[in-house]
Amino acid sequence: MTNWLITGTGGGLGRELAKAALARGDTVVGLTRKREDAELTALAPGRMHIVQVNLADEASVEAAVARAQILTGGIDRLVNNAGYGLVGAIEEVSIEEARALFEINVFGALRMIRAVLPAMRAQKRGHIVNVTSVSGHAPWAGTGLYGASKYALECIGQTLAQEVAPMNIGVTNVAPGGMRTEFAGGSLTIAARDIAEYDEVAHFARRSLTENAGAEAGDPARAAQAILAALDAPEPPLHLLLGEDALHYASDQHARVAQDMQTWETLARSIAFAEV
Repeated sequence: MTNWLITGTGGGLGRELAKAALARGDTVVGLTRKREDAELTALAPGRMHIVQVNLADEASVEAAVARAQILTGGIDRLVNNAGYGLVGAIEEVSIEEARALFEINVFGALRMIRAVLPAMRAQKRGHIVNVTSVSGHAPWAGTGLYGASKYALECIGQTLAQEVAPMNIGVTNVAPGGMRTEFAGGSLTIAARDIAEYDEVAHFARRSLTENAGAEAGDPARAAQAILAALDAPEPPLHLLLGEDALHYASDQHARVAQDMQTWETLARSIAFAEV
């Protein structure tokens, strides 16, 4: 049996992951902004626990993790799933809007990681899962600040994996594409400022996300099963992209980077000190 600590179990991927873990007999502590979730706890009384948390408050995070440790006897897997989307051109997004986004998407996840690591180090095992996004691999106009938050979480996860590997702690960054959740609905924030000159390019993201909300190809329940399968593997991946769109856009972006490296290789090497 595995003990899970999952942020954002109120809906979407976090909720489906909790349900999938419960269905196989695991224990789950879901961290949400709500005090209770009768529907979810009813699925597995005694194995599904809801703990209220404010991810923007370090004391709240530390108290929630401590409570989760007591409820489970020890956390095996942390899933940093909570977060939200923000669309708007770079010039349109205010510093306050960007700061609020990073407070949850980046610093909230960082607080969770820092809070669970002491116990994981002591027990010499554990796994940390960061739900990032294909936007953390392949940026697109109109989602720059959201993508930046996911780029940051990607880097945190990749670096963390190197740091904790000697302690038998694993890390997996999960980068989904579009999924049929509330991401493009109630969880999506639109920059307050609207500049007409960005309508053709940067505002496409806003139109695309909102107009296709509820018709995304990705099934969060199947995504949850895929995450379980990856984490149960003998050697779980560091990178797990989910969805054909995620594979497509990330592959295209990485190919462009590789092409630029090859095209400009001679210039890149030219900056070395001349040999005497």
